[in-house]
Amino acid sequence: MGIPLVKPGDDLAVMILESLHFEGIELQDGDVIVLAQKIVSKAEGRRVRQDAFIPSKEAVSLAEITGKSPHLIQAVLEESKKVIRAVPHTIIAEHKNGFICANAGIDHSNVEVNEGDVPDDWILLLPEDADRSANAIRTELEAVSGKKIAVLIIDSHGRPWRVGTVGVTIGVSGMPALVDLRGKPDLFGRELLVTQVAAADELAAGASLMMGQANEASPVVHVRGFPYSLRESSLQELIRPETQDLFR
Repeated sequence: MGIPLVKPGDDLAVMILESLHFEGIELQDGDVIVLAQKIVSKAEGRRVRQDAFIPSKEAVSLAEITGKSPHLIQAVLEESKKVIRAVPHTIIAEHKNGFICANAGIDHSNVEVNEGDVPDDWILLLPEDADRSANAIRTELEAVSGKKIAVLIIDSHGRPWRVGTVGVTIGVSGMPALVDLRGKPDLFGRELLVTQVAAADELAAGASLMMGQANEASPVVHVRGFPYSLRESSLQELIRPETQDLFR
């Protein structure tokens, strides 16, 4: 879906509805709208200069370990609950919203630069509360369309033990983040004992493939045919409690 460059204060729901109309798509019950995190962050004014963050002693120390800017490291610290790992070129942190990722999700790519600045001067923070953002967009879309839909906000994260980024959910409204299949029979009648499907992340990965990662300019994907019933949920369904984390 074609979406123009997003500026602080833009109404994403209106932009999505205009794009749907241009594409000849009418929302139906059960549809899902998947948004790239970047346009949500930009609309919410989360684009900031690195030097707005004054490095602490901890930031300076971590900058020496990672080789990253101490201003960027300070931004990571302020957006995080804790630092999980810090090695040359990489810092892994637990974001304030509970998920673990590189740089607390802070990014330089596809971030506008003011005239006279260099690209690394500006960074984009994640939405403060992506569940809340998703719910606000969904509420507006449902009010206009009269249809029961869902909204996902996704980001690209790396994964332990595997190379490459994958789209994952950081905000969800109106659909199950996790689908519990425990107690269901398999093909041969055996009862499933542990199977829980990260349905929101599976959809996020597929939508991310459609969006692309570079200059494709396709930050919104319209999904029809999601195979599970819609319901209220939150990102917390997908966050494994630290007490169950075997690998930190």
